[in-house]
Amino acid sequence: MPLARYLPEQMGTATLSPAGPFAAGSFAELVLTYTAGTFGIDDSGHLKIAWRGTSDMGKPQFTDPAGPNYTSVEASNGAVLEIRVDRVNIRPWVNTLFIRVNRGFLRAGETITVRFGDRRQASPGLRLQTNCEPSFEFKVLVDAFATYEFTEIPASPEFALLAGPAFRWKAIWPTLAAVDAPFRLAVLAEDRWGNPTDRAAARLHFVASAPVDGLPAQAELRSGHGPLVLEGLRAAPGDLSLEVRDVAGALLCRAPPLRLVAAPALRHFWGDLHGQSEETIGTNSVEDYFAYARDRAFVDIVGHQGNDFQMTDAFWRRLNRLTALYDAPGRFVAVPGYEWSGNTGMGGDRNVFYAVEGRPIRRSSSVLVEDGLPQASDVHTAGALFDALRGEDAVVIAHVGGRYADLRVAHDGKLERTVEVHSTWGTFEWLLHDAFALGHRVGVVCHSDDHKGRPGATRPGASHFGAIGGLTCYLLPELTRPALFAGLRARHHYGTTGTRMFLAVTGHFAAPVTLYDDDPALGPATSRPATTVQMGDIVQPGTQKMHLQVEAIGSAPIERIDVFHGAECAYSVTPEASARSRRIRVQWQGAEYRGRGREVLWRGSLSIENGRFLRAEPVNFLNPEQPLEQPDPGTRLTWRSVTTGNMAGIDLWLADGQAEELVIETHLGGGRFPAASLDRAGVRLQFGGLDRAVALYRLPEELPTRVTFTHDVTHVGPADLPVFVRVTQADGHQAWSSPIYLIAAPA
Repeated sequence: MPLARYLPEQMGTATLSPAGPFAAGSFAELVLTYTAGTFGIDDSGHLKIAWRGTSDMGKPQFTDPAGPNYTSVEASNGAVLEIRVDRVNIRPWVNTLFIRVNRGFLRAGETITVRFGDRRQASPGLRLQTNCEPSFEFKVLVDAFATYEFTEIPASPEFALLAGPAFRWKAIWPTLAAVDAPFRLAVLAEDRWGNPTDRAAARLHFVASAPVDGLPAQAELRSGHGPLVLEGLRAAPGDLSLEVRDVAGALLCRAPPLRLVAAPALRHFWGDLHGQSEETIGTNSVEDYFAYARDRAFVDIVGHQGNDFQMTDAFWRRLNRLTALYDAPGRFVAVPGYEWSGNTGMGGDRNVFYAVEGRPIRRSSSVLVEDGLPQASDVHTAGALFDALRGEDAVVIAHVGGRYADLRVAHDGKLERTVEVHSTWGTFEWLLHDAFALGHRVGVVCHSDDHKGRPGATRPGASHFGAIGGLTCYLLPELTRPALFAGLRARHHYGTTGTRMFLAVTGHFAAPVTLYDDDPALGPATSRPATTVQMGDIVQPGTQKMHLQVEAIGSAPIERIDVFHGAECAYSVTPEASARSRRIRVQWQGAEYRGRGREVLWRGSLSIENGRFLRAEPVNFLNPEQPLEQPDPGTRLTWRSVTTGNMAGIDLWLADGQAEELVIETHLGGGRFPAASLDRAGVRLQFGGLDRAVALYRLPEELPTRVTFTHDVTHVGPADLPVFVRVTQADGHQAWSSPIYLIAAPA
């Protein structure tokens, strides 16, 4: 029998006090007491206390007794202990408090006491994990014989993490719906870390821009009874907006824009196809995962993507049973799938989705499955994966997580129809550019890649994740699995950084052009004449000009819309800022590189000389522990911020708008910038990496929430011309349409 399983019942016990529960993200003192078992722990033996690698619990520190997360470790017999925190345990229990019995030993019954967040010398305590979990667990492993073989004790200490009080409100309803179909409004509260909370009581007042049948003037939400869900609503054709206010009239939230159409050929359905649960690297059970997506995030479509090298056959069968159980055509779509998690050099991460249950899982490796031995069904390269999936009713999505998809290694256009350009890992527009350079015809999706048990509505918390999880709007005739797969293969969708904005991108031609029903590069494809095409379509226009029509209705004011011809920005719509505007945007963005450790940890300051600012508003400051600081109100700001391909920044309203000078300092560089020299284009400082940059520019005092425009495009030459738009809101959220591909006549 391997030593790793040697007599676990004789390796000791561990208790935790207090027992909890605790509010997620709160500070606490946790006393974990390990009592040595039959063998004690020999001189130079070890104790490991491990928790999940994706947890953002504060990192224990041992040098500042008055600081957050101060942790002390003591042996009851006075043995000298060497302690450190490292990522030295097997996935997913990666984060580890590592204790070495350095001088001395433990006999049976003697103890090691760990005080996480030791408050005896004024520490505020340990900052707990920010996402809810009914059973946060400390794994305790013992090397009793000083052989560096560890045995897990049978009962791990655990406690519950619950949502805190209401901090923000959300209202959710469709983006585009049919007049003859009733729709739903959901209103819920979240705590400061993004957890839906029942600790909210309010009388909600609804202010709609037009009459809505079934919508009361007000509704009571009682503590312990959220979210509030109102079914069976109807309204006349047109655009609807909705404000939710409290009894005093204060604005709590706005619903996303809703357009009602008499007989839409395609409706808008929001989905998050990509996330994991505790059975692999995430938190909370897979059952909780699907329930959260449907009943807390209120998405229409969800998928699950566990790392294949951790997914046992038993869990794969369990997952398939759950997707079949939750899939309810017309109401909610659940899709079976897994993440093929090959090493980057072997092709990198791919999401695999099946149209039906019961299909095989073809793993990149079986290193953490069952006995860890290779299986005959394993496929170690992305090319081998595509070969194995040939003939399956499946779709594949290239994405960027810990490993990024390297499209140069392998690609199959019949299976891989789209790329993921945003998730809670960051923003990866470069992956779309890679596809263009290789001649691939792919669409754009954004999903969460959630690891926190919050698919469809995840926030980064205090971890290394630097962005809100994405969402994709699927343009489908109906909410069914077959319609979803057809929409994915046709690229009829657009992705966002988690907000539900309305986006319509269509191409118009004066005379009929050739619209393909499938990619003609993949083999014979039927076609038909058309004068109107939509995002994702493949079109042979000949010499005709495409009249691109764009309409965006933001969930917040829209700062700009960029039209791309391939990787090049060909045209921009930016509401003009007059020289009299006193609003200045300071923005930083980018990533270190493509792989792990891509985060840019910005440290910066801004000072105003020859004047002052009247107010400052943060943009994409997503970690409540790292707010925008104002050490000298009106003249100085400081910040710590993370970008992972996305952007963050500050909007300043200057007292004069012309006389002031802005002095910017960051860990990468800065400069002095007279306000009078800043116009809408502004200035930009480049710092290498993946578009690491700081920009300063003038914004209008007010920005529109609805923008429409047209742009003419002519296809020239044999190469494809992919045409797509990127929408940027003033609050930092973005959206990308799937490209319309203008192509030459197939050879």
